[in-house]
Amino acid sequence: MKLIITVLEDDDTPTLMERLTEGGFQATKLASTGGFLLQGNTTLLSGVDDDKVEDVLDIVRATCIRRKKLLPHTTSELPTAINLPIEIEAGGAIVFVVDVEQFNRI
Repeated sequence: MKLIITVLEDDDTPTLMERLTEGGFQATKLASTGGFLLQGNTTLLSGVDDDKVEDVLDIVRATCIRRKKLLPHTTSELPTAINLPIEIEAGGAIVFVVDVEQFNRI
């Protein structure tokens, strides 16, 4: 048994939850906050049999795509402060797969 911990952007969460459910997997959703720009993200916890880990990872890979995003950025380095958008890479997911000694559904 494995515990899969997936940290993803809030925007991708509904689609990933739906696809996991369609694949026969359950997940517990936790709200969390990311370090970069303190944007909201979600942490999903899933208990999965060892032979199903790759199935879950395939769903995550297909759903949580890295993409470019423009964010407003104010610079004060010029004589007058102006807004210049900066491009960042967003999306994707961080996934931890951890051995579980015991799993009980009560």
